[in-house]
Amino acid sequence: MDDIPAEGSNKRLNRLVAITVVILSVFLGLCHIKDDNLVQAMQQSKADAVDSWSEYQATKTKLHISEGAADQLAVLGELARDKTAVAAQTARLAAQIGKYRTEIPALQAKARGFEAAYDAMNYHDDQFDAADAMTGIAVSVAAVAALSESLWVLFVAWGFGSFGVVMGLAGFLGWAIHPDFLARLLS
Repeated sequence: MDDIPAEGSNKRLNRLVAITVVILSVFLGLCHIKDDNLVQAMQQSKADAVDSWSEYQATKTKLHISEGAADQLAVLGELARDKTAVAAQTARLAAQIGKYRTEIPALQAKARGFEAAYDAMNYHDDQFDAADAMTGIAVSVAAVAALSESLWVLFVAWGFGSFGVVMGLAGFLGWAIHPDFLARLLS
């Protein structure tokens, strides 16, 4: 049986579509690996921020308890017979209060640092999300170009693909290109 060529087949267009799909798929795969690693780092940063804020809150609670105990001890110390024991306990509470007052700003700064790191990574995650979306659209449109045998549809695919590649490169290279509108629309 002889191979019957498909009517209107356009080998050049099909080759361009195939090359487009391969290039965009490989690039999309690399972006996906980087994005997955970024998301893992974001999760760790968010967990560290939550832990730091919990430690901050616990330290503030201990400070309030120690301050209340010191106030009570001051009142009860006037009535106590053993002033030395009261003075020793007052000194211990004063040391704890000083320690907590020193720790609180450091814990707050630490937690804010983790939140800032998360926000910075989220910026790049948005870039990879845009790259993923635009590149996926480009691959789909390229398939339609092959089916419809339309070069202008392939140009549309290249437009989406170009935007996807730019966003992926922005994520990889730390460029300050951010799809604010797209991020707000899809979040």
